[in-house]
Amino acid sequence: MGTSAHHQITVIGSINTDMVVKTPKLPQHGQTVIGGEFFMKAGGKGANQAVAAARLGAKVAMVGKVGADVFGDSAIERLESEGIDTSLVSREGERPSGVALISVDDSGENHIVVAPGANDSVDCEHIESAFKEIPHASLVLLQLEIPLETVKHAVTLARQKGCRIILDPAPARQLPSSLVAGAYLLTPNETEAEIISGIEVSDENSAHEAAARLLDAGAANVAVTLGAGGVLLATGENARLIPAPEVNAVDTTAAGDCFNGSVAVALARGLCLGASVEFACRAASIAVTRLGAQDAMPYAHELDI
Repeated sequence: MGTSAHHQITVIGSINTDMVVKTPKLPQHGQTVIGGEFFMKAGGKGANQAVAAARLGAKVAMVGKVGADVFGDSAIERLESEGIDTSLVSREGERPSGVALISVDDSGENHIVVAPGANDSVDCEHIESAFKEIPHASLVLLQLEIPLETVKHAVTLARQKGCRIILDPAPARQLPSSLVAGAYLLTPNETEAEIISGIEVSDENSAHEAAARLLDAGAANVAVTLGAGGVLLATGENARLIPAPEVNAVDTTAAGDCFNGSVAVALARGLCLGASVEFACRAASIAVTRLGAQDAMPYAHELDI
């Protein structure tokens, strides 16, 4: 890819700290078990996507909220260390930063409890203030780990500014028609596509059917991510399967967030949608060969960007 001037990408979403304990077995109801290694990792879908885009050389701004606590300090420091503009991340004095409490056993099974904290305080007023700084005709990434009303308002404001909206409908939930119709690119995985479209997605053909229904619902373009099966990209003109490179995956945690951040970078660089999705597939295939979420995101030099 060329070295033309970077365009602004704005990520509106969640900022979390993942607190992980490894344990030989998960506890039963009322049981205490002695675990092993404990570690903390930066997380949250919004922050993960921002890091993915920044590592590929894009100029990225993050919009969200963290608490006035040590987790908030750490989250902002981490984002800034990746070159991300955090001036639109505010501190919430009444609520703590978002955290995920994760227990993982020897077989890889896990228990996860998420306390959204300050993420739930990302309200419409905060979004209106942020959009005063968001450039016209830029790219905006959104997910569903902040209040749905806030996401809807962000879509409305983004469309008024002529922004292209990439909506990652995760965690999976049914979406109001205004959100589907507001997306330049909707990027559900199989489960999310099924919940939004009402069509069970089990193979390429059913992914075609689900994507067609989402196009009928108003989405400009749909990319159904199928893991190792690649991405089914459907536009108003055609639909095709874009294969994923074959790799030895060790941790798929970061795949979706890497895909979304990477496709935004390619679009911002002027690539067509098909080439952007192909690029994002290559980026995600690198991320799944590494442990963790933000730590797994590839850098520009690894992808010739």
